[in-house]
Amino acid sequence: MRTYPIHKRRLTSSQIIIIGFLFVILTGSFLLMLPISSKNGQMTSFLDAIFTATSATCVTGLVVHDTATYWSWFGQIVILLMIQVGGMGVVTIAVSAATISGRKIGLMQRSTMQEAISAPSVGGIVRLTGFILKCSLVIELTGMIFMIPVFGKEFGIGKGLWYSLFHSISAFCNAGFDLMGIRERYSSLTGYSGHGWINLVIMGLIIVGGIGFITWDDIKRNKFHFRRYRLQSKVILIMTGILILFPFCYFLFGEFMKPEWNEWTLGNKIWASLFQAVTPRTAGFNTVDLNLFSESGKMIIILLMLIGGSPGSTAGGMKTTTVAVLFLNLFAVFKRKEDTECFGRRIEENTIRYAATILLMYFTLCMTGGIIISRLEELPIVTCLFETASAIGTVGLTLGITPGLGAVSRIILIILMFLGRVGGLTLVFAAFSGTQKNLSKLPKEKITVG
Repeated sequence: MRTYPIHKRRLTSSQIIIIGFLFVILTGSFLLMLPISSKNGQMTSFLDAIFTATSATCVTGLVVHDTATYWSWFGQIVILLMIQVGGMGVVTIAVSAATISGRKIGLMQRSTMQEAISAPSVGGIVRLTGFILKCSLVIELTGMIFMIPVFGKEFGIGKGLWYSLFHSISAFCNAGFDLMGIRERYSSLTGYSGHGWINLVIMGLIIVGGIGFITWDDIKRNKFHFRRYRLQSKVILIMTGILILFPFCYFLFGEFMKPEWNEWTLGNKIWASLFQAVTPRTAGFNTVDLNLFSESGKMIIILLMLIGGSPGSTAGGMKTTTVAVLFLNLFAVFKRKEDTECFGRRIEENTIRYAATILLMYFTLCMTGGIIISRLEELPIVTCLFETASAIGTVGLTLGITPGLGAVSRIILIILMFLGRVGGLTLVFAAFSGTQKNLSKLPKEKITVG
């Protein structure tokens, strides 16, 4: 009898990343449902638990229950662990654990790691993983040490240590979860709007976490020799500076110079403007009531949330490089250039196509989700778009409507948070991994655009 070999279908890198995130979310959901996770000792509903688990694992920060007043110590630890795993990446944690245990890292694992952190090549990926793990721990511990004098004095040594650690990891992972609800529920960091030291530490952690692991590696290797950096690192650093500077100027002169902020000192206004310029790109903390902003201010925050952080970072969103590539292509079209160029390098056409696809996907998902929630909840469209942009950008900023949303609206936000963290293209590539490439080409025909 003749036998035929059975070909096992292997999971692609995209599918492994998605399954990894789903596993962490579901595990966290079941742990948060346990009575030990809530302060009142009662079981939490599955929808509330999976919303919180998704928000933590996807480092978003949107919550349906105040983290400090609803969740017990056990629940808060579970949330913090999910933030850490989600921020550094499920694959990064898995590869790090395998490396520490002495296991050999195969080509498949290296390829998956490359996609997870947006590395340029498979070569040196294990070394880079170790670098990421060490740097993350050092940065988070440094952030904790810097905040201990403030939180230790205010809450006592024990609670001060826990608060410092929690907010350091949350800020570095761009999660936006906080424990300041003990003062006022869902208050975030509004009690520290004029506290320069806390503002500086939190903003530093957010920026360092949001620029990406590959950029760290460039900075470590090349120090201040900017010309030696990879093109991606150059674009990330310049875009990060632009996306902080211009919003800062708008918030300072366009929002905080209005009569309703007259009681604030100039110093407080500067700190608040700078903080609100940094945090919308996926961090989720806020030091002022965002409901007091004008419609224009809210729309600028929505755009910043959609842009997000940088590739291979703890942040979500479309990514700074996506926007940069599209603007560079815009300039090339205006100048009637055949190629899109930057820093003496030519950008591949596929990169431009992917950037345009990502932009369209994010805007479509944000608009569709916002319109549906607005219709279901009978809320203003800008308010709902703020919420959906926060979800898909994995930011966590809110105008206060999240806890009062119905089940369907919460499910929409859960889906958007998941898509925003794993990446829209990752999900598409995972779904169509088995699609055969068509080698034949159809005839061309011109369509006029513009």
